[in-house]
Order: sequence, then structure tokens, then C-alpha cells
Amino acid sequence: MMISTTATDEADEICASCGIPAGDDIKLKNCNACKLVKYCGVECQRNHRSQHKRACKKRAAELRDELLFRQPESAHEGDCPICFIPIPLDSHLPLDPKKSTINSCCCKIICDGCYYAWTLIENTKETCPFCRTSVPETQAEVDRNYMKRIEANDPVAMRQMGAHLCANEGDYSAAVEYWTKAAKLGDAEAHNQLATMYRKGKGVEKDEKMKIYHLEKAAIAGHHLARYNLAMHEGGNGRYERAVKHLIISANLGHDGSIQKLKESYTDGDVSKEDFAAALRAYQAAMVAMKSPQREAAEAAEVASR
Repeated sequence: MMISTTATDEADEICASCGIPAGDDIKLKNCNACKLVKYCGVECQRNHRSQHKRACKKRAAELRDELLFRQPESAHEGDCPICFIPIPLDSHLPLDPKKSTINSCCCKIICDGCYYAWTLIENTKETCPFCRTSVPETQAEVDRNYMKRIEANDPVAMRQMGAHLCANEGDYSAAVEYWTKAAKLGDAEAHNQLATMYRKGKGVEKDEKMKIYHLEKAAIAGHHLARYNLAMHEGGNGRYERAVKHLIISANLGHDGSIQKLKESYTDGDVSKEDFAAALRAYQAAMVAMKSPQREAAEAAEVASR
């Protein structure tokens, strides 16, 4: 006589608190945090909490780390929608020029190579290379464009509006509001900006836990600077193994600062030869993947114009 595997599995599932087995009329639900145990209801989960708390917290942390230290498939900006080559990583340093542009009309992130190539075509200098819309001449037009995109739930538009309000108008509370909406839609840069606001206490109360929360959300989504800042945070707290893991992930995405820190750590004996060599190969591959003749021409034109 054959026994159904499904039936056996269901019979083995019991409420961790009262022991009642799962059945047609009893549906058990996983503990949301750890997924280790199941309960038949909220009351049983509440009654079992004191016994389960320590194991739950430990497993939840393990699950979080599995997600946090997983190598993202790409950096958070993804590929240029015109050439389909990964967007170069911005350093965010004051003297380092940006390597991509966001127009308010469509809020697409366009690499400077494609933007430069578009400006070389006759009669195209005043239009967006992606959607062909005329480039706005005033900040009021830019704001109107962003608001149209915000009404369409575009997280990039929300992110950009938050940046404008923060940098140009000093309205930190409104900036946080826009970044919070964008973050809920999965925008990594919005999470990164929120981490900064929680660190500085601008527009929100200073909150270390919220800062780390948003840095981790951004890093998981492929944000290289958020990942680097997490590495600095972990290293500053003596958790060097975790710091190195973060640096390896961001170096693999092509982040200059991370590979330099790994080089220093290797020299100091904190990173193995094998790990540094693997990270260096991945970094070099990422850098090659972000190159194109158009981008090199755009960079040369930028240097010549200084």
C-alpha cells in the first residue's frame, strides 16, 4: 500500500505551542521571522514566544545575513536603456564628474556615452536621447515633469524630487517624505539617502538602527556606496570578517574604493591572497563591462572642456 508523501508531510506539521496537527480545518502558519516553527493561531504564537524567542532571533539573523551577503546580479542603477551596457558607478566625490544623466521627462538613467553621442547628431542637442522630449529650460518645468512622473508612481522621480528639495531648498522633511515613498517602491538610492538623513538627524530623529536598516536595504539592491559604508561600520565595530565580505561584494560590482580597501587589508594580512585575487578579477571584469567607445569619447570631451 502506497502512502501519500504530501499526507505524511502534513501529518508531521504541528503547532509548536499546543501540538495540534495541520488538517483540512487547521491551517498552520510559519513564524514570520525565522520560518522554523508553525502555529495554529496568534494566541499560540504569543504563548510560545518566551520559549522560542532566542532560537527565533538567532535564525532570523542567519536568514538576514544570507540575504545581505548574497552577491547582487548588478549594481543598483542597472543598464543604460539605450546601449544596454551597465551604468558606470558614480563615486559621489565632489570633483569626480557624474557618469550618467537623469532627465525629468522620462526619468531614465542614461550613460554619458549615449548622451554625448546624441548631442553630436544635428538638431538633437535640446532633446532627451531616450524619449525625444524637449529638455526643460527652467526649474519650474523640471519640477512639473517630475510631478507627472511621481503621479505615475515613478520611484526615480520621487528620488530626484527629494534630492532637489534637500540640496536646493533645505526642506529635509519633504525630502525624507519623497525618499520614503521611493524606498517603499524599491529604490536603492532612496534607501541610501534615508540612511544619511537618519545618521545626520535631518528631517528625522537620529537613529542608528534605521540608518543601518536603510543601508542594508540599499546594499541588498546593489548599491555600492551603501555596501562600502556598511563595511566601514562593521570594521569600526571590530567585525572585520563581515567588513571584508561587504568590500568583496562591492568590489565585484566595480567600486574603486572597495578594491583599494581590500588591497590595504591584503597588505595588512587581513584578507587572503585567494580572496583578494578573486575580488580583483571580478572588479576588473566589472570595469571592462562598463566600457564603450562612446563613453571613452564622452570622458575625453569632458577632460578637454576643463
